[in-house]
Amino acid sequence: MKIKTKLRLGFGFLFVVVLLFGSISLYYMNQISVSAKVILKDNYETLSYTREMRSILDQNDLPLSGDKKAVFLEKLALEGKNVTEKGEGEAVKALTAAFLQLTDPMSNPAQQKIALAQVRAQLMVIDQLNMDGIVRKNDAAQKSVEKASLYLVTTACFCFLVLFSFIVNFPGFVANPLREFSEAIQEIGRKNYKQRLEFDGTDEFSELAKSFNEMVEQLNKWENSNLAKIQSEKLRIEAIIEQMQDAIIGLNEKQEILFMNKVAAQILNLDEGKVNGLNVKDLVKKNDLLARIMKQERNDQPIKIYADQKESYFQLQKREIIVPVFEDQEAPVLQTGKTAGTVYILNNITQFKELDEAKTNFIATVSHELKTPISSIKMSLKLMDDERIGLMNTEQKQLVEHIKDDCSRLLKITSELLDLAQVETGNLQLNFVKAAPLEIVNYALNAVRFQAEQKNIQLELISKENLPVVNADVEKTAWVLINFLSNALRYSAEKSKVQIEVQEKDHGIEFSVRDFGKGIDEQYQKRLFDRYFQVPTDGNNKSGSGLGLAISKDFIEAENGKIWVESEIGEGSRFCFFLPTAE
Repeated sequence: MKIKTKLRLGFGFLFVVVLLFGSISLYYMNQISVSAKVILKDNYETLSYTREMRSILDQNDLPLSGDKKAVFLEKLALEGKNVTEKGEGEAVKALTAAFLQLTDPMSNPAQQKIALAQVRAQLMVIDQLNMDGIVRKNDAAQKSVEKASLYLVTTACFCFLVLFSFIVNFPGFVANPLREFSEAIQEIGRKNYKQRLEFDGTDEFSELAKSFNEMVEQLNKWENSNLAKIQSEKLRIEAIIEQMQDAIIGLNEKQEILFMNKVAAQILNLDEGKVNGLNVKDLVKKNDLLARIMKQERNDQPIKIYADQKESYFQLQKREIIVPVFEDQEAPVLQTGKTAGTVYILNNITQFKELDEAKTNFIATVSHELKTPISSIKMSLKLMDDERIGLMNTEQKQLVEHIKDDCSRLLKITSELLDLAQVETGNLQLNFVKAAPLEIVNYALNAVRFQAEQKNIQLELISKENLPVVNADVEKTAWVLINFLSNALRYSAEKSKVQIEVQEKDHGIEFSVRDFGKGIDEQYQKRLFDRYFQVPTDGNNKSGSGLGLAISKDFIEAENGKIWVESEIGEGSRFCFFLPTAE
């Protein structure tokens, strides 16, 4: 039977019960009404007739006039037609005979007196009979009312029980199957593909249960068919991770260790078979190296770890695992990402670090070896320029000047290479003192003032007095400013202006050098502070080694500051660095 048919039968049954109760109620209400009408109509009319006849006798003298006699006879005739009680008919006949005797002209006063007494006596009899009838009928009507009330109460209780049972049981007819479906679907969500539904009958729930069971069977087949394949792929991935030479650690979204290969376990001194499933927050409390890896924020800084019987260097790579999630919208279908965990990879860069150190040491050695002969050449050139040794012609002087320039440039490059070697080897020595910002600026201005005068370039200083002091290495910081000023003078036209601005900002001091040259293309600005990078030129300006800005960046960051550039084509460039004020 279909659910729709069952619902119709259920509500039809309710309708029949309500209709039955209403019909019984109407029937007994009608019975009570009929009984009440009988009492009020017949007996009341008889009492009314006798009262009017008695009133005629009481209010008029004998013999009665023709009008009163006619009225009495009229009421008597009506009473004769309204006989309802046993014995009332005989009393009416006796009343009629007595009244005729009373109104007979041939009757003497004695006979009339006897007849009047009989009339009154019969009226009394009729009244008594009707009064008794009223009492009797009232009792019968009362019993009928009580009986009807009993039937109505019984019927109401029966209907209440039926409706209550219907209300309690009928919703379960729909709710119970839905609850079973909900529980079964939850079990399927937990991948319990052995769940089945059993419903008797041929309604929609039975058909839906049959379809549900077929679906679960197909899901079970799919799970079993793909389980071996998934397991094989899992073993293959684990084998690949295990064979990799890099240390790999995988965490899920709950920060629990999913996998850790042999290399990572050896570096961290952990048992790879016992850490899987453990929370990394608990492990970092017992393993300082793991805590250091988890807290490492900058991936570009190598980590020094004692491994393979020596100090080794590892480059940390941190990758979040993003799983695509498809959301069904009206149109189109959107794809969003959900974080499923994190993978940490430690690349062993010891070999490259050793080669880099060898390169740095070689550069430092060569630079140091070159610095002495270049200085000697520069001193010899200075002596040759002395007229006491001898005069040179114009061509010779020009050649000497060119050699001087090349020596100065070579000496600068070797100095920069030595500074770079100190930075890369970690041997950079900084002499921190509390210095006034203007002291650093004046140091730099004095170093480039002659160069500015040669090109007739105005050096404009913009600064306030009594600026807070900074905790910095005066020579290294001034070297950065000198590098900024040298570049600004190099790329500025003659008779132009270079601005040096010093201002207090955000609990620190901002130093900036602004020129009004051609400016730097935006595509080159991000690489300006990279080592050996040089902005392409048109050949009019001699380019340096590409190390000045890179070394400047290392100096400023070593002093807990930051460095940057602002430039637009045609507007010039503004090189800035920021140092925090001393406490």
